[in-house]
Amino acid sequence: MAKQAVEALVDGGKASAAPPLGPALGPLGVNIGQIVSEINKKTEAFKGMQVPIKVIVDSSTKEFSIEVGTPPASALIKKEAGLEKGAANPLQEKLADLLIEQIIKIAKMKEDDLGGKTLKQKVKEVLGSCNSMGILVEGVPARDAIALVEQGKFDAEIKSGKTEVTAEELKRMAEERKHLQEELEKRKAAFLNRANAIMKEMEGKEKNKIRAKMLEEKIPKDIVDQLVPAEKAAAAPATGGKK
Repeated sequence: MAKQAVEALVDGGKASAAPPLGPALGPLGVNIGQIVSEINKKTEAFKGMQVPIKVIVDSSTKEFSIEVGTPPASALIKKEAGLEKGAANPLQEKLADLLIEQIIKIAKMKEDDLGGKTLKQKVKEVLGSCNSMGILVEGVPARDAIALVEQGKFDAEIKSGKTEVTAEELKRMAEERKHLQEELEKRKAAFLNRANAIMKEMEGKEKNKIRAKMLEEKIPKDIVDQLVPAEKAAAAPATGGKK
């Protein structure tokens, strides 16, 4: 029995018969509406994200199966944290605070793609991604949360596989996210004020010296680049050719 596969990226829970899915399935003689409905059921948990799917159709019987991939762990983390993007400077910027239950949820959703053999190991992998995105977990930097996992602090939650978060917890997390954003804006404003002061103090001096002073005072590189762009290296002289 010959089988044909159609692969596509769809909006979680919102697939439709429109391109690219509909035109690809049409020639296979299947019930497109039924397939779309099944896809939406299987991808409901990924609303707001692009999800890779594969529809495998038996050419003779028209029976089909659907395989659903998962978005990258970083996309799932951003969804749980209510963020559009991670931190530009994750060591200095903390954008949101997640609960261990949310980390377990992501680890279970990505279990087939993660390298760890146990759920505990997979949780540590997700925490590693949080660390590179400026995400706190249970009120501490993600790297510290990894140490807590190793010490067994969250063994009960991991063993139970609990992923539910209450409405009250979600509300508290939203408030904490707002507080972290406000603190981040204050820090950026302070860095910007100090950078402008350095520019005034060193007016007339070479750009590389001004940049070096700013970086020495721990001003984030994106602010330094914005105010004092690095000078491009001079192009090497051409060689060869006629003399």
